[in-house]
Amino acid sequence: MEDGDMELYDLRVVVDRIEGRSVCGMEVGDWFELERSAHLRLPDGKHFCVYALAAVLPFLAAKQRDLAEGDWLARDSLFCCPDPEERLVMRVERTRRRRMNSANLT
Repeated sequence: MEDGDMELYDLRVVVDRIEGRSVCGMEVGDWFELERSAHLRLPDGKHFCVYALAAVLPFLAAKQRDLAEGDWLARDSLFCCPDPEERLVMRVERTRRRRMNSANLT
């Protein structure tokens, strides 16, 4: 582990399922990663719909941290895109626990 005074999880957001039609061109299994607190990474040549991203984005900072036992966000990992025709469901996975220096973050 790296030196630091706090720990955060790196996350992977994966398209778990699409219950309607894929309006944005995404497919089951498409993903992005959030690493080192704020670094967003996509596979080369792939995209992620900004509306799906906007739906999950408010929850990512909390999912990066340890949460109290019984907190609903500690149990739940599925989030939905707001497009009613698409019904795209994303799964947030913790991929790595990383020690970081809070003085290096804003």
